Amino acid sequence: MEGLLIIDKPAGMTSHDVVNRIRKLLGTRRVGHTGTLDPFATGVLVLLVGRATRLARFLDVDEKEYDALLRIGFATDTGDRTGTRIEEESVPDPRLLDRRILLVAMLRFIGDIEQVPPMYSAKKIGGRKLYEHARRGETVNRKPIKINVGQLAMFEKSDKWPGPSHDIVQGTVDLGLNVICSAGTYVRTLGEDIAKAAGTRAHLAELDRTRAGRFTKEMAISLDELASMEHPETALLPMEEAVAHLPSFELWGDRVGPTRNGMPTWFEDNGSSEAEYRMVSPNRELIAIGRVDPEKKEIRPIVVLG
Repeated sequence: MEGLLIIDKPAGMTSHDVVNRIRKLLGTRRVGHTGTLDPFATGVLVLLVGRATRLARFLDVDEKEYDALLRIGFATDTGDRTGTRIEEESVPDPRLLDRRILLVAMLRFIGDIEQVPPMYSAKKIGGRKLYEHARRGETVNRKPIKINVGQLAMFEKSDKWPGPSHDIVQGTVDLGLNVICSAGTYVRTLGEDIAKAAGTRAHLAELDRTRAGRFTKEMAISLDELASMEHPETALLPMEEAVAHLPSFELWGDRVGPTRNGMPTWFEDNGSSEAEYRMVSPNRELIAIGRVDPEKKEIRPIVVLG
């Protein structure tokens, strides 16, 4: 059993919780995920099953898209609704804040920027996850990371969340944000930073990932839907979909065996700037992912699958 599952993660579960549920539903231990989602967040979580787990590195770097509900009025220690309110990080009346000020502040965060990872995150420093330090009351010095925000737009929350969202607090204002960003971006931190730039404080009340690379929420299946299927394995997408964005390199018939053994193949330089290719057999079976060495004029398998 192998392939991809595009799951619409519900709130309240960790990404690892989802993996464990899928292992039980499919009856296999070989399941992994790409692009961790916080427990309070919902939306697209890409899971890999069987041999497809070897392709995680090609999905981890995919661009992501989110809808977020930014609650203006006070910050929390986690940057989202699950955290504790930080009283000194509050403003007296956020309703007085002109939205035009927020729109101008948002301009500072479009393009290539630097972001300091939040303390409540799974990023490791010194061999320990930051949230482990945070739960012990420790603050660790974190170096900024480079990210890219390709799109940042504001929308009315009623378009996405028509009813009252979680834990409505008097004296706060909710605004919807649409974010397209590089992998590794913390949308919680982005929301906090935008609010600070506008002279106020905020945290995320909702976060929904609507796209991970090529995979959209419309393609996703819920855990309940999957559990109700007599044969849930039929929901798996072909393993090749994980690397469909890579160009294809067709092997000659007599090079399929050597490729499976990790041997390189002659690669004629055609002026392409692509470094990685799907190496496929004459009948289009995915054999390996290869990396080109332009100096040696060869392509060498870095992940063998077939």
